[in-house]
Formats: sequence, structure tokens, C-alpha cells
Amino acid sequence: MSAPIVIWGAGAIGGTLGAAFLRAGHAVIFVDSDPAHVAAINAGGLRIDGPIFQDVVRAPAFLPQDVTGRHALIFLCVKALHTEAAVAALAPHLAEDGVVVSAQNGLNELVIAKVVGAARTIGCFVNFGADYLEPGLVHYSGHGAAVIGELDGAITPRIRTLHRLMQDFDPKAVLTQNIWGYLWGKLVYGALLFATAVTNDSIADVLDNPKARAVLTRLGQETGAVAAAEGIRTEAFDGFDPAAFRPDAAQSAIDKSFADMVAHNRRSTKSHSGIWRDLAVRKRKTEVVAQLGPIVETARRHGVPTPLTARLISLIQQIESGQRVLSLENLDDLAKVTQGNPA
Repeated sequence: MSAPIVIWGAGAIGGTLGAAFLRAGHAVIFVDSDPAHVAAINAGGLRIDGPIFQDVVRAPAFLPQDVTGRHALIFLCVKALHTEAAVAALAPHLAEDGVVVSAQNGLNELVIAKVVGAARTIGCFVNFGADYLEPGLVHYSGHGAAVIGELDGAITPRIRTLHRLMQDFDPKAVLTQNIWGYLWGKLVYGALLFATAVTNDSIADVLDNPKARAVLTRLGQETGAVAAAEGIRTEAFDGFDPAAFRPDAAQSAIDKSFADMVAHNRRSTKSHSGIWRDLAVRKRKTEVVAQLGPIVETARRHGVPTPLTARLISLIQQIESGQRVLSLENLDDLAKVTQGNPA
């Protein structure tokens, strides 16, 4: 693409995407709210480490308040809890015929569309492994699904162009007419990841733990029921089929889904989720309210009960505030909700 691609949020997702676009010959501008990260990128470039590729890429980086001009393509890659503030900051810099691509976790497209309009919002789903380690350094740890699509499912010239761009990141990138199916499918998986993050065990170990299986199943089924009530046809990705957590799914499908998730995560060099890193390493708020909150809100509209999801949000908020420590016992606490005894 001739115009620069703006990467708004140069952390794990944004830094990895931006580096790949630069390596493919595209012009890129990084925007990030961390002054130290911006300074490091401008001084020595953005370093990508990990088993996929190792490189130092160079592109100008700016704090949000220092961005100028209007741009045709902005990839929004901030944490879900920062979406509202970020889209307000970027909106003046979006060209009239420009688009914002939500390369995030959650249903952020809804938030973005309220500000810039649905016509200028592109749905995007990513599931690769990456972590921000320190200013100027991102670790790209594992391949994962990359999907892009118009919110209304249309196959337009611009979405074909954006799909080709995503293929510069991952040749297997998918162009879909059902982006909401992927986003809701990721919410099912995301709920399980949030549950693994209340422990110190790896993702694979928690998913493979027989004692945790029942509560994790019920948790996934809550989101599956909400997606079904919303009329969403969830899409499978990276060996995970969220249809296994629909209300009518057979136990054999559930067992296979857990086995596939365990196998996928054992192959990854990223043992713990970014959620766990926020809690255990960076000691900061997670995306739990921004990601799981909409599940509870949507469930309320449909009259679908989500007591485990609501309790998981509460557990993580307690960990964030220092009232609770990371432990497998937190899953025991969560399991009490399934026994009709909310903790």
C-alpha cells in the first residue's frame, strides 16, 4: 500500500503486525501511549524476538497527542479497556473514506462503529501468540488464525485489498463473510483463557486438569448459549470449535475440543496468556470487563443466565486489586457457582 499504515497501539498485537507489514515493504507509522516504548522505537527500532522471526524494524513512532494528518488505514491494536479512549483520539486522524481495523480481543468493533461509523469499521480476528516484554521489544511466540471481514459480511473491493495485506502477515489469513462468528467464537475461548489466568499454571495444564474440566465446560457453555441466543453461527479456529460449547453439543464434542486446545497450547512457546501476564507480571488491570462484560450484558437482554462469567469477572477484579492471589483454588471458588452456591 502506498499510504502509511497506522498501527495505533504498538504492543504485542500491533508491534507484531506492524513489523510484518514493514518486512513486506509497506510504510508504517506506530502510535503508542507509552513514552518509553515510543522513544525506544524511534531510537533503535522495534525489535521482534521469538521463534517465528527475529528482526529490528524501523518506522516513526508517536504519542497519540503528537499524531498529525489524516490517514486511510488505521489498525487499532490497544487493549479492549482502552478502546473508547483510543478511538476518540484517532477519529480526527481518520480520512473520510478511511477505515479502522480492530485487531483486538473482544467486540470492540461495536465501540469503534459508534464513533467513526460502521461503514468505516472493519472486523478483524487474530489469535497468534505475542507479548510486549519491554520498551522497544515484542516477543512473537506462535502462529495463529488471522481473519478479516466487513461487519455486514459483504465482499467488497476494499476488504479484498485488506485481505491481501493480512496475507503479508500470514499467508493463511482468511477473508470471511462471518466476522461476528469468529469474534463470538473467540469470546468462548477467551472466557476459558480468563479462567486459566486466575491460576499460576500454564494454559495447557489448566485445560488438561480433570478437576477443572467441569467448571471450564460450564463457563464455555454460558458464552455458547449467549451466542446462540444472539443468532451467531460461531466459527472454528486453530483447532478450537466453539460449537462444542453450544447448549445442544454432545459430551464427545466437548472432550475433543479440550483435547485440541491442550494440543495447540502445548505446541506454543507462549505458556501463559497475556491476561496472566497483566495479573502476575505487569500488575495492571486486565481486559476482563471490556471482554466478558458484553457477554453478561447481551445475556441479560436475552434472559440467559451467566453466573459463572459474572463471578469470574469479580474474581479477576479481586486479583487486580490485591484482595486475592493467583491459585488453582480460585477455580474451586468459581466451581461453587455451578453447585448453586455463589461465592
